[in-house]
Parts: sequence; C-alpha cells; structure tokens
Amino acid sequence: MVRVLLTGGSGFLGRFLLNEMLDAASPLPVKEVVVLDTRPLEGIEDPRIRFVQGDIRDRELVDRCCEGMDLVIHSAAIVDWGTMPEEVVRSVNSEGTGSVIAGAISRGVKAMVYTSSLDVLHDGKPLVDVDEDHPYPEKHSTSYCVSKYLAEKQVLAANSDRFRTCSLRPADIYGEGDPYHMGSLIQMARKGFYVRLGNGQARCQHVYAGNAAHAHLLAAKALLNGPGPAAGEAYFITDAPGTNFFTFFDRIVEKAGYRIWPRGLWLPRRLAYIMGAVSEMIAFLVRPVKRYTPKMSRFAVTYTCTDYTFGAGKAERDLGFTPKYAEEEALERTARFFKA
Repeated sequence: MVRVLLTGGSGFLGRFLLNEMLDAASPLPVKEVVVLDTRPLEGIEDPRIRFVQGDIRDRELVDRCCEGMDLVIHSAAIVDWGTMPEEVVRSVNSEGTGSVIAGAISRGVKAMVYTSSLDVLHDGKPLVDVDEDHPYPEKHSTSYCVSKYLAEKQVLAANSDRFRTCSLRPADIYGEGDPYHMGSLIQMARKGFYVRLGNGQARCQHVYAGNAAHAHLLAAKALLNGPGPAAGEAYFITDAPGTNFFTFFDRIVEKAGYRIWPRGLWLPRRLAYIMGAVSEMIAFLVRPVKRYTPKMSRFAVTYTCTDYTFGAGKAERDLGFTPKYAEEEALERTARFFKA
C-alpha cells in the first residue's frame, strides 16, 4: 500500500487517475492520496483522499504535501495551444515542475511519474511512426511545447537510485468530461454547419483517458518495484493506430446523437491557418477587457493537419502496458457522457 501525491487531481486526466487508483483492481494499491490542485475537487469522495488547494509553485506547500509520500504523480499543468502569455505557461509547467521535483527529493519520496506530452517533439513538421529515440526539435511550435520539453528534461535529469523518475507522453487524450475537443465539435453540430480542417489525410494518435491513467499506474509500479528499465525513461502512450483527428471525433459526435452536416466540408489548411491567426489577434486585442481562448488557433490548425504518429511499443515492453479499455468501449463511454 502506497501513499501518493497527485498534482492536478481536479483536472481532466487527474480525475481519471484518481478513479483508477481507487479502483479495487488497481495495479497500484493506495493507502492515501493527497490531491494538490488550484481548483476544488468535486464529485469524487473516498476516505483515502485528502485534498489540498494550492499552487505547485508554492515550494513550502509542496514540501508539506510530499511529507510521508512514497510516490508523486505530477499531472498539474496549464494546457495551452499558443494563446496564453509565455511567462505564465512556463512558470507553471516548467518552474512548477522544478518545485515538485525539489519538494519530493527533500522529503525522501521514492519515485515520480510525470505527465508529459507528445508536444515535446512538436515543431509543426510531420512526424511519422517516430519512437522515443527521436530527438527534441531545435525549435518548438509554441510556448506550451517549450514548457513541457523543459519540464520533461528536468524530470528525467532528476532520476537517481534514491529518486526514480519517468515521463509519459500521452497521445491526444479524450474521454468523459473532455474539455479540449468535444465542446466546439458538438457546438458546430448543434448549429447545423460542421466544418473540418485540412483534407482528411493527416493522421495523429489518440488515447482514452482511462488507458492513459492506467499507464501512469503501471509506470509507478515499475519505479517503486526497484531499479528497472523504466527509471529515467520517456514513453509514448497510445491505444489505437493513427487516424485523422476529425474522422476520429466524428464517431463520438454521431454516437452522442448529433447530426454532422454537411458531410464533406473541409476547410483548406492555408485558409484555416489565416483564420486561426485572425482569431488569436482578436483574442489578444480584447484581453484587457475580457480574456478568452479562441476556438481556432494556428497551433490547432497545424496540429490537426499534420501527420504525427507513433506507437506504444516501448511502454508495452518496459511497463507491461496494454489498453485496459477497448476502443469501442472508450468511444461509447465518451459518447454517453456528452449525450447526457
């Protein structure tokens, strides 16, 4: 039985991590979970949970949360696609990760699993069937990509015999409560005019949030079991072959009961990119009055219209990762949530 500090436990993936940890069939039986997040934790109750509201950049608070813990699962981050101030994104994602690492080491935590991102390799150019040996790019697409790269580097560099670490790079995560994809797609379907970007040929990877969470627990188990291949390593996590972004999410939109019309409308990439730039400019101009995230950004266009594929072979070999939830079950669970 282990004691776990989970940062970002109130977030999208964080809630799945909690549910998987508290499951009786969890590969990582837990005695206590301390959830550290800036947002309240709602809808999940268990006597093993202790919630602490706060910021990962507060080193004193992080130190207290790490006291007596065996493991840190660090999933707290600002997820941003090029619309927030660079200093804020880097402060939370990179400097905040440094704070968590320092707190864990100072309190004798044995291991840390970091929720990285596939974006650590994203520079806007196609990446086809890459693996974890693929080098970091010389220049990343956005400040978010840079921040996750800097954070991952810190995590892997901190690995030692006394403090074992690894970094997971989940593919594009979806599932119940998905705050990043489904809202805008369902909104288009409701309005009766559904637009996709590109030409439908670009492929990318996805992973169900439950399977991404399951991979975290397998990684934690591997690190806590002692020296092994996982320590100091990064892993791609995906649970299905690459497919087009819109083709993939179309299935969930339709399963949720929404009509997609027109069926074959695709907005050319160049035009979509210009529209993304205009949307970002408008968001920037109105920021002194109202802060909002535009539905379309240049990064979103580049991401959905560029090949980015990889596999989870290394995670299968080192961590024993296989999807806990089959794709059809994952799609049905997600669709039921958004239908309700």
